[in-house]
Amino acid sequence: MKKRSRFPGIYVVLILLLLYLPIAVVIAYSFNDTKLFHWAGFTFSWYGKLFHNQTLINAFFNSLELALISSASAAVLGTLGAVGLSGRHFRARGALENLSMIPIMVPEIILGMAYLSFFTFVRLPAGMLTLVLAHTTFCVPYIFINVKARLSALDPSIGEAARDLGASAQRAFFDITLPLIAPAILSGALLAFAMSMDDVVISFFVTGAQTSTLPLEIYSMLRMGVTPEINALCTVLLGAVFLLVAFSRLFQKSSRSRFFEKKLGKKL
Repeated sequence: MKKRSRFPGIYVVLILLLLYLPIAVVIAYSFNDTKLFHWAGFTFSWYGKLFHNQTLINAFFNSLELALISSASAAVLGTLGAVGLSGRHFRARGALENLSMIPIMVPEIILGMAYLSFFTFVRLPAGMLTLVLAHTTFCVPYIFINVKARLSALDPSIGEAARDLGASAQRAFFDITLPLIAPAILSGALLAFAMSMDDVVISFFVTGAQTSTLPLEIYSMLRMGVTPEINALCTVLLGAVFLLVAFSRLFQKSSRSRFFEKKLGKKL
């Protein structure tokens, strides 16, 4: 028998170390009893300072509100755009689809300057409204791409059958099409939410003096020196993400078990 090479295993281990070792260092230093990069003892003091830092807390809730509104608005607009273009063939369709991709193809610094110029031209004061408009715009393509791909994989005869049975266009969409494309809408909205929460460059151009987001606050702290409060904040956010993923997995398993129980009950 041929000996299996150890290189694939070593390669995977190295990739995992490159991916997760920096995260492990961030988590470890959130418990370090000093601001310096050497271990001085275990402490929870940075977490106490984090939860008393009103600036970071306000910035986090601003980012959360911004991401929720932007991803929800982009989900509606992206879904309507994908549904409106699906099944219709006209000369300008390709051009419209390419135009919808511009916000994720243009560099963020150019897009941020464009937003700033437009908002200044229409005399719209910088603040939460300009942030929502800008984030919604660059989030729309993520939903549009997912929904468009899902619609292209659907059999058009399903909707046609509903229309033949007497359903109106609206009834066929809400009862047939929307449930089928819901997973694509949800995945696109989650990606848009993550991109909105993570954005720095575009937010830097369109935010106001009275409104700040969490990435902008962290960026401003980088210039003055980062304290382990940021490490504590990253640890808390990572823990929240892991909990959400664990709950989603448990929900999926429970849903599958209930589904199979119903199937077995019907057969028995």
